[in-house]
Amino acid sequence: MANSRPTPDDIRLGRRASYLSLIVGGSLLGFKFWAYRVTGSDAVFADAVESIVNVVAAGLAIAVVAIAAKPADREHPYGHGKIEYFSAAFEGGLIAFASVLIWIEAVHSLLRAESPTNLGFGLVVTVGTGAANCLLGWYLTYAGRKAQSVALIASGQHVLSDFYSSAVVALGLVAAHLTGWPWVDPLAAIALGGFLGWTGLRIVRGSVGGLLDEEDLESLREFARIVSVDRPEGIIQIHHVRAIRSGRYHHIDAHVVVPEVWDVAEAHRRTEAFEARLMQGYPHDGELHLHVDPCRRAYCRHCDVRECPIRRFPFESKLRLSFEELTSPEEPVSYRPVR
Repeated sequence: MANSRPTPDDIRLGRRASYLSLIVGGSLLGFKFWAYRVTGSDAVFADAVESIVNVVAAGLAIAVVAIAAKPADREHPYGHGKIEYFSAAFEGGLIAFASVLIWIEAVHSLLRAESPTNLGFGLVVTVGTGAANCLLGWYLTYAGRKAQSVALIASGQHVLSDFYSSAVVALGLVAAHLTGWPWVDPLAAIALGGFLGWTGLRIVRGSVGGLLDEEDLESLREFARIVSVDRPEGIIQIHHVRAIRSGRYHHIDAHVVVPEVWDVAEAHRRTEAFEARLMQGYPHDGELHLHVDPCRRAYCRHCDVRECPIRRFPFESKLRLSFEELTSPEEPVSYRPVR
């Protein structure tokens, strides 16, 4: 399977990654502002401002990862995982705000037409901190995926964007040194600000989608794959599948068509056993609720319960469930009973 449920070691890995992000981010922030004071470069300033967001987000992630790991309780029956979306949205907003600050400073520098100094020193610091951010961003993304933490993944993606930012800054410093043109450095800062603004808005968009319980297509497709290979006797058809995420915890509900000759106790016993089997194969922590619908004698050709006293037609084959049928809120038209 592409994913697996996070183990206790994965959760601990996520916590260690959040602490490491704060320590490394704080150190790199100091180096970048030191380079800015020495060079006076707007591009270096832009890189340093972005690192402020890294440090704030790292501090927030420590608290968020701890809260999200708490189990569900009476006040929070669906767990505490959605706090990760708040964290990611806050981080995205900070990134977008930082891009505005960078643009303001860069425009002022364009009007002043001042050239940065000590560009060699600035280039060395920028390349060094960029390499460190590349390694940190990769590690945070890896730890976030292992722990299935939205907040850590967002932090990792942002730190990786910081690495690309450093690459832009380095190119700007080289161009400024080679040409001597005072407007090259602020233009590099403006380009970097645009990239950061786009990154921040993208993170906010994804987080808002999670908060609003936007349809999680990846989870639905994984569920559909499991259903297609594990459907016991009497589970005739499944539709209206819905999935939402609360952090790493997934909530799935669906309608399942069963033979109408089953009594309530039998239908619940069979569907509960089916729920347990499906969630054993599902690669995420979560819960599944199946709503029972009677067959209404519309599925006789696809019902494999052979001892059925009300069967109209002999069994031919099980239904091949398409993704569209699984997620449709209605039963397929061809299987609706004629009244």
